[in-house]
Amino acid sequence: MDINTIQKSILEKMLNYSMIGGKHTSTENLRKGFPKHLRGQVEKEICNLIKAGFILSKPTSYGLQVSLNPHMIEEIKKIIGV
Repeated sequence: MDINTIQKSILEKMLNYSMIGGKHTSTENLRKGFPKHLRGQVEKEICNLIKAGFILSKPTSYGLQVSLNPHMIEEIKKIIGV
């Protein structure tokens, strides 16, 4: 899978805040910090990362929650260069 800069930024942000496995956050929180004109693209990239298996989704009554897939942490670290 070709990882672009927005996807790297999303993965790096989630890894920095240790959003792994049971610790999750809303997709709205992931959009924060990006320019307003890119927020729609950020939503698309979150969906692409879910499809690729890097991010796990958890639907709740108050919105979609996401976390990093704990089985993909080593690959995520290689992608973002940690």
